[in-house]
Amino acid sequence: MNTPENTTTKIDGRPETPETEGYTNASETPAAETNPANPEETITRLQTLIDQQKDQTLRDRADLENTRKRLQREKEEAVRYANTRLLETLLPILDNFELGMMEARRGGEGSAVLIGMSMVQKQLESFLTENGLQPIEATGQKFDPNLHEALGEEPSTEVPEGQVIRVQRKGYKLRDRLLRPASVFVSKGNA
Repeated sequence: MNTPENTTTKIDGRPETPETEGYTNASETPAAETNPANPEETITRLQTLIDQQKDQTLRDRADLENTRKRLQREKEEAVRYANTRLLETLLPILDNFELGMMEARRGGEGSAVLIGMSMVQKQLESFLTENGLQPIEATGQKFDPNLHEALGEEPSTEVPEGQVIRVQRKGYKLRDRLLRPASVFVSKGNA
């Protein structure tokens, strides 16, 4: 039973109880949602609403799970390729270092400068390999526009048409992603 302190009178004269609080007229009360004359119809309608809510809940859960997985993949990829900018900046330095090595070799194989530079080169290559940088092998390979940038074609009797004759600038991959294509000259066969 409702006591006087639990009831108030609404504008339409009906008492407002905690069960009907917030409803403004009789058609909005929970009792008005059920039709006692046809309970099967009411059950069918309510079962349809339940099924719709279950379906929506399943869709929302799937969307949430897909979003969670996508964010996890993006996070892993960001960590995996975090050094991309640094390595891109190091590539021209590595190119110049290799040019210096070629000049040092011209001075003689036993020179102290060549030995020191060789040691530094090994350390640098080891560091880059540990961070996922891989040089692209090009000389003698079939030209691949996904890995190579053709600077031109040259006639050749030794190298078959469509294969790389020489590399102008080394190309690199960072794990499975192309960082810089190899700049190459391609054979156009026997001219």
